Amino acid sequence: MTAAPVPATLVERLRTSTRDWHDALEATPFASAMIAGTLPVERYVGQLAAYRVVLTALEGELSRVTDPSADPVWSADLGKLPFIEHDLAYFANLGTAPGPWAAEEAEAFAAEIRLRAQESDLTALMGYLYVMEGSTLGALFLHPYVTAAYSLPGTEGVAYYTSGDRARWARLTARMNQALPDPEVQEQVVEAARVAYRHTAAITGALSVGLSPPSPSPAPTPAR
Repeated sequence: MTAAPVPATLVERLRTSTRDWHDALEATPFASAMIAGTLPVERYVGQLAAYRVVLTALEGELSRVTDPSADPVWSADLGKLPFIEHDLAYFANLGTAPGPWAAEEAEAFAAEIRLRAQESDLTALMGYLYVMEGSTLGALFLHPYVTAAYSLPGTEGVAYYTSGDRARWARLTARMNQALPDPEVQEQVVEAARVAYRHTAAITGALSVGLSPPSPSPAPTPAR
């Protein structure tokens, strides 16, 4: 008798169901300019300012959740706001303020978060948390480019971009898998994560306006 397939975990479902959004964000002019070292510093600071708006809403609402199923997942040590505040203060001391980009998009995401919290939609908050925490895991790859582009000393200006690590990510995802095993609930978390990616893409899109599009990769040379 063939054994029944093992159901996918929540995080496995999240990873496969949001891969298209993840790949699209990596191909934006904003991300390409960051890797090329040509991203204007105001755009980088603009992203930090936009994420401050989003995380102020998300972390604030998560800290007020009374649903016991959230307790194993969210804890205050997961907060990212202090890192962003540190980075923004560093750039403010240099006279660099966020540009006008992405403020409207960030407020739209924050409004979505507050609405879901008012409706006691814990699954939405978990999906948003997955996306925002995952963004700092990806930022670990990008932070050397940021440091080089803006000649940043040590971790100054990149506290948020260096706030994630694989051990932290493993702990969070293990908690999510354990706390949310029901497939129907998992589907709701997946849909919420896709909504979060849509908002994140809107923020990145606003930050990409006026930047050169990414150059196409050269076609491989045929083997002779």
